[in-house]
Amino acid sequence: MRLSEYTDYTLRVLMYCAAHRDRLVTIAELAEQHGLSKNQLMKVVNDLAHQGLIQTTRGRGGGLQLLLEPEAIRIGDVVRATETDFRLVECFDRDTNACTLSPGCRLKNLFGEALRGYFRALDGATLADMTAGIPSIKGRSAGGPAGGKAAVPVGMPATRRPVRKAKAAWRNT
Repeated sequence: MRLSEYTDYTLRVLMYCAAHRDRLVTIAELAEQHGLSKNQLMKVVNDLAHQGLIQTTRGRGGGLQLLLEPEAIRIGDVVRATETDFRLVECFDRDTNACTLSPGCRLKNLFGEALRGYFRALDGATLADMTAGIPSIKGRSAGGPAGGKAAVPVGMPATRRPVRKAKAAWRNT
């Protein structure tokens, strides 16, 4: 399984904001720091604002900052909110499953358990865990480890990005 670039960028924005809790962060600063386009980042920031994870301030001197403490943001919730498809195999989707092995196949259960384990690991980590001890730009530190506070689940955005088609078809080798 591979996370989308969108999820990667979302996690980068959140980690950078967690590392700079003492000030507003700008889109231009994020774009320069991560080598990403401002347009890509604006989409990510807009979704994060709609989810209630960041606050944005427009205009001169504006920027963005975390609304929640990093200890309250679980990585698993962020991934669930940004990814569009967790079907590891065809039989995970009852509507499109055409596999003739489905009635007695054990792979679905194996992959299902693997996916549950994946999210158990991600749900066990918070944004604070991912930024603890990481030096930030301009000599600021990224904050401490999770302080044992309960994580707050991240809500799903009102609208979701459409599922992307595969970029390339299988090739005969």
